Amino acid sequence: MSAKEIAGRVDALGKRITLDYQNKPLILIGILKGAFIFLADLIRAIDLPISVDFMALSSYGNSTKSSGVVRIIKDLDYSLEGHHVLVVEDIVDTGLTLNYIYGHIKSRGALSVKICSLLDKSGRRQVAVPLHYKGFEIPDEFVVGYGLDVDEKYRNLPNICKLVRAIDE
Repeated sequence: MSAKEIAGRVDALGKRITLDYQNKPLILIGILKGAFIFLADLIRAIDLPISVDFMALSSYGNSTKSSGVVRIIKDLDYSLEGHHVLVVEDIVDTGLTLNYIYGHIKSRGALSVKICSLLDKSGRRQVAVPLHYKGFEIPDEFVVGYGLDVDEKYRNLPNICKLVRAIDE
């Protein structure tokens, strides 16, 4: 996907979120590290007063394949009680990590919890997750750029590109 395609889709998502959350206290939770660029662009496209917090989790390590074990590396700083929460993720793959995040956040007293993902790789889904806002559907390919990485590389690419050869092969 080109930077122009991404920008157009992010703008459309921001407009829809703005309409859906009028007069509602909204916290966006960015999932680090992959979603940080998407989150930065998305919050500029949302015309509402919002709060932002971050979570960091790990299920990949230095590999291109998920281990299936989710670890919280950085938890939230703020209380979610009395707020609507929008989890902002870079990519939904198997659904295991996002299912864990969704349950964890729901248990913390939010008025509602919805999910916004830039990319959806639904062909790999192992666990159903409620995906409320979606940027692009992609095939079962490992992608990098626009915040997505492999072994902490390629996050700074402005486009989203298929990784042709994995570093750990």
